Amino acid sequence: MKFFSKIKKPFIYLFSLGLSLFLLFFVVTSTWIGYDVKSKCRQAKLDYGGTCTQALSSLLKDENRSFSSRNSAIWALGQLGDSSSLPVLQNFYTGYIPDREPFNEMISQYELKKAIKLVDGGTNITAIFWRYNLN
Repeated sequence: MKFFSKIKKPFIYLFSLGLSLFLLFFVVTSTWIGYDVKSKCRQAKLDYGGTCTQALSSLLKDENRSFSSRNSAIWALGQLGDSSSLPVLQNFYTGYIPDREPFNEMISQYELKKAIKLVDGGTNITAIFWRYNLN
């Protein structure tokens, strides 16, 4: 019984430390994602006008833009989770995801799949820290 009482305090301390580090990492990551989405949104609105979702959708449809920019727009649309972008995302989705997708050479089917899932009601727990007043 003495053994358990001796390890109880260090265990509680280590558990508290681990939990604190996890929560810190979660908040920092969520904030970083939010900043990145807002940045992409702001630039798309400058280039195309409209709401954030409309501007990012326009960027995705613009064949004169790089695949990297268009794939970033797909990611941002997924993070936003606005169901009005679902038809645009589905229009580009083929359902075939190659083993190795060159991000800078094609529209990423993998990113489209993730974005469609998030837009179609998937859970995005990081968005609670940043998803407000974007449009």
